[in-house]
Amino acid sequence: MASFIVEGGHRLHGDLTPQGAKNEALQIICATLLTAEPVTIKNIPDIRDINNLIQLLRDMGVEVSRDSLDTYTFCAANLNMDFMQSDEFLAKCTALRGSVMMLGPLVARFGYARMPKPGGDKIGRRRLDTHFIGIQKLGASLSIDMEKSVYEIRAEHLKGTYMLLDEASVTGTANILMAAVMAEGTTTIYNAACEPYLQQLSRMLNSMGAHIEGIGSNLLTIQGVSTLHGCTHTILPDMIEVGSFIGLAAMTGSDITIKNASVENLGIIPDSFRRLGITIEQQGDDLHIPEHDIYEIDTFLDGSIMTFADAPWPGLTPDLLSVFLIVATQAKGSVLIHQKMFESRLFFVDKLIDMGAQIILCDPHRAVVIGQERRHPLRACDMVSPDIRAGVAMLIAAMSAEGTSRIHNIEQIDRGYQDIDRRLNAIGARITRL
Repeated sequence: MASFIVEGGHRLHGDLTPQGAKNEALQIICATLLTAEPVTIKNIPDIRDINNLIQLLRDMGVEVSRDSLDTYTFCAANLNMDFMQSDEFLAKCTALRGSVMMLGPLVARFGYARMPKPGGDKIGRRRLDTHFIGIQKLGASLSIDMEKSVYEIRAEHLKGTYMLLDEASVTGTANILMAAVMAEGTTTIYNAACEPYLQQLSRMLNSMGAHIEGIGSNLLTIQGVSTLHGCTHTILPDMIEVGSFIGLAAMTGSDITIKNASVENLGIIPDSFRRLGITIEQQGDDLHIPEHDIYEIDTFLDGSIMTFADAPWPGLTPDLLSVFLIVATQAKGSVLIHQKMFESRLFFVDKLIDMGAQIILCDPHRAVVIGQERRHPLRACDMVSPDIRAGVAMLIAAMSAEGTSRIHNIEQIDRGYQDIDRRLNAIGARITRL
C-alpha cells in the first residue's frame, strides 16, 4: 500500500492544467464496443481506473493502440465473447465500477452481456436497477445468479420504447442510451441525466451515425440505426479536478491559474466556490485564484446558514462535496454540507476532527462545519484514503496543515488524479510518494 508524506504549510504558485475527465472517459471508452471500425479518443487521463478499463478491453479482444501520451485508437472488430465466461473477466469487472457501462454496448451489438456486481469506491449503496430496468424495457431479458452476484442480459432483438427513469442516473442513462442507439424504432428517455459528459457521449454517438435529439436536456429521443461507424472524439477537461484545484488554492493561500478549464462546462461549480468566499477570476478559458489570507462564507438572503447539497446536473456534483467541506474548515462562518446521494462519503471527517477541524457529523448525510478563519490551522495527522474524493480532500487538508502528514492507500487517489504529487510539487508542494 503506497503512501504520501506531505509537508504542510507551503503556498503554491503557478499553473495547473486539468486532466481529461475520468467520468467521461469511462463512458466513451465503453462506447467503442458499439462498432467494428476504429475509434480514436484524445485527452484520455493516465489514471488507474482508465488504464484498468483499457486493459480489460484488450483482454476481451479489442485492438488498442496508443497513438500519443493521451490518445488511443480502439478497434472492437473481433471480440472474444468466451472471455466473459471466465473468472478473470469477473474479477477484473468487480474491481472496476466503470465496467458496468459495457452492458449497453454489448447487448446492443451482440445481444448478450455478462457482468458481476461492480466495485469501485466504498461510499455507500449504488444500485443498478435503473440500468437493468431501462435495458429490459428495450426488450432484453435479465437473469441473476444471486450466489455469485452475476447478471446476464440477453436480447435477440431490441426495440425502441418510451421510458421514464426512476432516477437521473448518469451511468444508467449512458448504458440505456448506448443500447437504444441500435434498437429498432424510436426510444424516448425521460428524466435522463444531462451532465456535460452525457452530452459528450451523445455527440460522439451521433458522429458514429446515431440519431439522438434533446442533447443537454433530460428528454432524449433516439432513432435506432442498424450499425455505427468509427470516429474521433476529444474528452473534456475534468470538472472535478478543476474544483479540487480551486479548493486547494484557497485552503493553502496559494496563487494558482487553472489553464484550459472549459469554463462553459463547469456549471455552478465556480459560483458555488464563490459562495464560500473564494475569489475566482475568469481569464478567457482559464481560472485564476489569487492568494487568500481569509475567505468568508456567504449566507442566504434571510441570514440563515449556507447549505451545499448535491443534486443531478445542473446541480452541484456530489464528487466535490468533500472538497467544499475541507475548504470550509478554515473559512469565516459556518456551512451545512448535505450529501444526499451516498451514505458513507462523510465518514472521513473523523480524521479532519483529529486534525483540529470543528465539524459536527449530524448523521451519515449531513455535516455542519464551523470555520476557524485560520486562527487554528489544522494539525498534521496520519490518514487512510477511503475513496478518490475523500482522498484528495485529505491531501488538501495535509497541504494546509502545520507539520508533516502521512496519507495511506493513495492508490484510491491515483484512480482519479493523474500524477497529482508530481504536478503539485512542480508549483511548490512538498509531497513524497512512498
